[in-house]
Amino acid sequence: MPKHIYFDLDGTLTDPYEGITKCFLYAIDKLGFPHPSQEYLLSCIGPPLYDTFPPVVGEALTLKAIDLYRERFNEIGWLENKPYDGIHDALASVADTGSVLYVATSKPRIAADRIIEHFQMGQYFERVFGCELDGTRSKKTDLLAYAIDENPAAASRTMIGDRKHDLIGAIANGIRPIGVSYGYGSIEELTEAGAVGIADSPAELLATILNP
Repeated sequence: MPKHIYFDLDGTLTDPYEGITKCFLYAIDKLGFPHPSQEYLLSCIGPPLYDTFPPVVGEALTLKAIDLYRERFNEIGWLENKPYDGIHDALASVADTGSVLYVATSKPRIAADRIIEHFQMGQYFERVFGCELDGTRSKKTDLLAYAIDENPAAASRTMIGDRKHDLIGAIANGIRPIGVSYGYGSIEELTEAGAVGIADSPAELLATILNP
């Protein structure tokens, strides 16, 4: 049986800062709320929108805020991504080990599919796992449990991500957790979340994955 390796999208494969922050601000501008701090905007990269909007607009307006976010995201925000330098070579080297690669993201699956294909990463991945538009499986723990159910035969499983949510979800499902420090989570955050290895650049991904 092959090894299964799951990659987070935002902050791991691509840098989504411009698209996420502009869409977030677009939504709260439409609703008439003041802008949060730069620190808060940075913290929004990784967690589900269902978690990041309530502190800013309140629970009652969260679904409306998400609709407005997606209004801009579906038009232009998804294009405001930048693949990390060296990520294509890194994915090719990991795929060459015979492992089966998947994307596991809190983004809606339809949006993640479009980003992966646009940036020519689709050839490396067996399947893209993302949440549904109604928020089903937006938590990484639920998403990875679903991914395992869909593909139960694996010699081992590894999850690679830049935020604690990725690693906590991995550990909850018995998946080996690896962090990347070039994204939006600090080394301290990743270490405290249980990372067994941390890659400081895409070029280090293969060695970090192979390190027992």
